[in-house]
Amino acid sequence: MSNPAEPETFNKLRRSVDAAFAMVAGIQLDVFTQLKNGPMTAEQIGQAVSAGTGRLRLLLYGLVSAGLLTEEHGAFSNTPEAQKFLVRGTPSYMGDRVPHMVMRWSQYFKTAESIRTGKPQAKVDFSSSPPQELETFLRNINANTVISARSLVERGDFSSVKTLLDVACGGAGVALTITQACPHIKATAIDLEQIVPIAEKIVNEEGAADRVEVRPVDVLGGPVPGSYDAAVLRAFIQVLSPGAARKAIRNVGAAVKPGGKIFIIGQILDESRTSPLDAVGFNLSFLNNFDAGESYTEKEYREWLGEAGFIDISRDRSPLPDGSGLMTARKSA
Repeated sequence: MSNPAEPETFNKLRRSVDAAFAMVAGIQLDVFTQLKNGPMTAEQIGQAVSAGTGRLRLLLYGLVSAGLLTEEHGAFSNTPEAQKFLVRGTPSYMGDRVPHMVMRWSQYFKTAESIRTGKPQAKVDFSSSPPQELETFLRNINANTVISARSLVERGDFSSVKTLLDVACGGAGVALTITQACPHIKATAIDLEQIVPIAEKIVNEEGAADRVEVRPVDVLGGPVPGSYDAAVLRAFIQVLSPGAARKAIRNVGAAVKPGGKIFIIGQILDESRTSPLDAVGFNLSFLNNFDAGESYTEKEYREWLGEAGFIDISRDRSPLPDGSGLMTARKSA
C-alpha cells in the first residue's frame, strides 16, 4: 500500500466544515437577500445588514471560496444557486432550515461520548422536556416537514384521498401542508399526549382547525383508532428500534382502508449502508438524540410493509428536497 503524501481526505472534510459555517452565517445575516438585485460592495452590504465592513469582508470572501458568491472589482454577487435558494421570500428559499441545521450540528460534537457511554448525550425526551423547549424543537423541525409535505403532494396522487392520517405529527406540518394544497382532504394528526397541545396551537395559528384535528394516540400502544384513505409517517420509523418499527407500521396499517396508501418519509439506506450520504450522516443524529433507531434499509422497510398487508411497495429513487427518502405502498384489498 502506498504512503499518501498529504492527508487529502482529512483536509477536504475540515475545509468543508469551514464553508458550511460560512454559509450559515451568510444566511443568518441575510447577505444573499441583499444581493438579489445585483452586485454590491462590502460597504453597501454592511450598511444593509447593519454590520461592520472589516469583519464582514472576511465572511464574504469565504462565501466566494465556498461557491455561493462571486467577486469582481470589489463588488459581490450571488451565484445562480444562491440566487435561487438563499434569497428570502422566494418560493425555493431554504434558509429557514438553518435553525434545525444548527441544532443538529451542535449535537454532533457529542457523538463520541454517546457511543462511549451507550446513552444519547443530546436525548430528545418528549416525556420530560419543558413545554417551551419542546415547542421550540417542534417549530424548528416543522420547516423541513413542510418542505417534505409539499414535495409529497407533487409526487403522490391525493385525488382520491378524503381522510388523511399524519402519524407522529410533531408540529402537524404534514397535515397542514397537504390539506392546504388539497382542500378536499380532512386530516387527523396524532402524537403523544404532551405533543398535542403544541400541535393544536400551531394548527390554530394557521386557522386550520376546520381541516386538521389533533388527537393523542400512542402508535406503539395498540391499533390506531379510525379508518383512513392514506397515512403519512414522516421522520418517525427511524427513531424506533426494529421491533418497534415493525409494530408501528402494523398498527398504522390496520387503520388504512383496503386500497389506501401509506407514505413513509425518512432516511432510507441502500443495502451497502454507505449511501445515500444524507441517510448515512443522519445516523449521527439518531446516536445522539434517541435510545434506539437508525437509518433503515429499503429491504427492511419492504419487509415490514409486506407483513402489515401492503403491496405495490416502491421507493422513490429521487430524494425529497430535504434529503429524505420516500417509500410508498398500497393496502391490499
